[in-house]
Amino acid sequence: MFTLAQARHLVATLQPRVDELIRLRADLAELRVDLADHGVSALGGLAEAKGLEARLHAVVDELHQHDIQVKGIAPVLLDFPGERAGRAVLWCWLEGDSDVRWYHRAECGFAGRRPA
Repeated sequence: MFTLAQARHLVATLQPRVDELIRLRADLAELRVDLADHGVSALGGLAEAKGLEARLHAVVDELHQHDIQVKGIAPVLLDFPGERAGRAVLWCWLEGDSDVRWYHRAECGFAGRRPA
């Protein structure tokens, strides 16, 4: 269980990993399109695509090791289990947010997001 302050601290601490995830996601998307369209890419070939996929999965696994729920990678959506007013919630961070500023009840999902 995370407090809001702990979730915010972890997002700030892990920002370099999230930035890497975003870069890997973009490189992999570009590489796949180039290979599908032209059979060749400045980013490499099939081996490089497999390497990018492996590194992307390693970054996601690293986030999981911190008990962060990775709900999506395009855009990056992270949830941190916590509690608010005695009720189980997920502190929610979405790619582009400057901080953890949202939460939602676990059973409501993203549609139930409210300002923290």
